[in-house]
Amino acid sequence: MDLEGRVDPEYLPMVATMTATDSFAADLPAARKSQTEAMAKLSQASTSPDITIFERNITAPEGHEFMVRIYTPNPRPEGLLPVMVWAHGGGYVVGHPVEHDNVAINFVRGANCAVVSVDYRLAPENPYPAAIEDCYTAMQWVAADPEGLGFDAGKIAVGGYSAGGGLGAAMALLARDRGGPKVVFQMPLCACLDDRHLTPSAQEFTDGRVWSRSISENAWNFYLKGVDRENTPPHAAPARETNLAGLAPAYFGIGELDLMRDENIDYASRLMQAGVSVELHVFPGAFHGFDLLGFDKALGQRALAEYGVVLKRAFDNAK
Repeated sequence: MDLEGRVDPEYLPMVATMTATDSFAADLPAARKSQTEAMAKLSQASTSPDITIFERNITAPEGHEFMVRIYTPNPRPEGLLPVMVWAHGGGYVVGHPVEHDNVAINFVRGANCAVVSVDYRLAPENPYPAAIEDCYTAMQWVAADPEGLGFDAGKIAVGGYSAGGGLGAAMALLARDRGGPKVVFQMPLCACLDDRHLTPSAQEFTDGRVWSRSISENAWNFYLKGVDRENTPPHAAPARETNLAGLAPAYFGIGELDLMRDENIDYASRLMQAGVSVELHVFPGAFHGFDLLGFDKALGQRALAEYGVVLKRAFDNAK
């Protein structure tokens, strides 16, 4: 792929500084720490007095604890707050909720809602189904609101970015299949939906400076350790699901130059064929992570603003 020849011109200086990688670092704890620190430096949380950010620990049915990072408007409006249950990216292997501060802050501002971002367990130490079970537990916690935080159990959205986008789609599936909390909207962004890498975009995008097929396969192998890949469960890879009826309305945002472009388009199309209302936006000249790494660029700003507008509309239309 000719990344320089196709990328949005404003991102060219960023592309020039990127280094290629085809696998995760051997020292995963150090890599996780380094990535989180680097992404936290991009966060606008410390300069956002209109947002309150705090953390809570949740105990899962299996007995382990995990953290959720919660964002609410400041000052807080009267009444119950709609909630987005969010999953960060990182190939199921790295990542932390703080890395998505800017996305969460944008949701709170745009949709006047709360965001509950899940610090789910990571592979390969904790392969499937650890991550999705933590996300589902967080959904149940939000719906029950045991601490009286003022969440609206009738207006729960789910979503995430990259691997978190796959978890967002899986949350919608799991809630339907288990008769769990009602999901009024799903927002898988640049989502990892398919472990098979069969689409044209999955074949084309091999540039190691962005999310490439090689590192994607590496991530899925970590996450699906011990899974029979001939029969990967849909709650692990939502593109494997054949019955998409009865799922929540959806918004998909994906870059034109993203490895997962075609699997997102296909999943969105199949949702529509199943009678689910869907909005799909393919951002021209955008690579994987364009709106996280380049949130200050015009295209990144346009995408973030759209996400907030779309989420507000979804909550306003929820019945």
